[in-house]
Amino acid sequence: MTVKQIKEEVMKLKKETEATILAHYYQPIEVQEVADYIGDSLGLSRLAKEANSEFIIFAGVDFMAETASILNQDKHVLMPNPESCCPMAAFLIPEKIKDYKKEYPDLPTVVYVNSTAAVKAESDVCCTSSNAVKIVKKISSEFNTDAVLFGPDANLADYAEQLSKIKTIKMPDKGHCYVHSQIKPEHIIQSKKDYPNAKVLVHPECIREVRELSDVVGSTAYMYNTVKNSSSTEKEFSIGTESGLMERMAQDFPDKKFYLVMNKLVCYNMKKNTIELMKYVLEHLDDKMFEVKVPSDIAKKALIPIERMLEFS
Repeated sequence: MTVKQIKEEVMKLKKETEATILAHYYQPIEVQEVADYIGDSLGLSRLAKEANSEFIIFAGVDFMAETASILNQDKHVLMPNPESCCPMAAFLIPEKIKDYKKEYPDLPTVVYVNSTAAVKAESDVCCTSSNAVKIVKKISSEFNTDAVLFGPDANLADYAEQLSKIKTIKMPDKGHCYVHSQIKPEHIIQSKKDYPNAKVLVHPECIREVRELSDVVGSTAYMYNTVKNSSSTEKEFSIGTESGLMERMAQDFPDKKFYLVMNKLVCYNMKKNTIELMKYVLEHLDDKMFEVKVPSDIAKKALIPIERMLEFS
C-alpha cells in the first residue's frame, strides 16, 4: 500500500472506531495529517482531558501518553509504538526527587511534563515549556520562597530562572533534550549569515547562549503561532527545534520560507510512530501491548500537580 492509501485507511478506521488521534508537532508529517488534534505537550494535555472517545491514540512519546492516562483513567490510551520514549525523562527518577526534597525541604518541586508519571507524583506542580516561567513565579509565591526545585531539563530551568528571577535548583544539573542541546551559538551565527532576512525561533530547551542570540524563544506552539501571526513582510524563518514543526509550518504557510538552524534536528524517538503503526493499532485496539495505563495510586498523586498546572495556565 502507498502512504496515501494507508492514510485513507486510517481515516476510515478512525471513523469506524470513533477513536481520537492526538499528535505532537514532532511526529512524522503523515501522522500529523491523520490526527484530530495537533499541538505541543500543554495543548495536547488539555485535549486529552476533554476527549470524549473511549480510545485515545497518542502519537508522541511515553510521558505524553502517561499524562493522557492520568487525566483519563476511565479510557483506553494507546501509543502506536511502545518504544517511543523520551531520553530527557530518564534523567530524573522518583528516588532522586526524594533526595533533593530532603536536601531542600522548604522548596516547592516543579517538574517538567517531560517526565514519568512516578516523577510527577512526587512534585507540587508540573509545567511545560510554554508556562514554566509563570508556574515558577506562582509556586514560589505560594510557598513564599525565592527558589524552587526544577527538573529534569536544566536548560528550561535556566530559562525559567532567567525570566522569573527565581532561583531554580536543577534536578539534575545535566538533564537535557538531546535534540535542542546540540544547537550551539555558532549554528545560530551561521544561520544568520546564510539567511540574513530570516527571524530565528528557538525552543527554551536550548542553552542560554543560543537563546540570547535568537529573535524568539518559545514552545513549539508559540513558534507556530509566531509564524501564523507574522506580517506579510516577514517571509523567512530559521527554526531551532525538531524538524517536524518546520514540516508542519511549511505545509500550513506555503507563502513563507523555512530553514533549520542546523542539520539533524530529529527526535528519533518521536519518529518511531509511523503511519503504518497508526493503521495497525486502529485495527488492534484491544491489544494490551499498545495500551498505556498508569497505576491508579500513582495516577491519583500525579493528577494533583497536572491539574494545578492546568489551573495556573
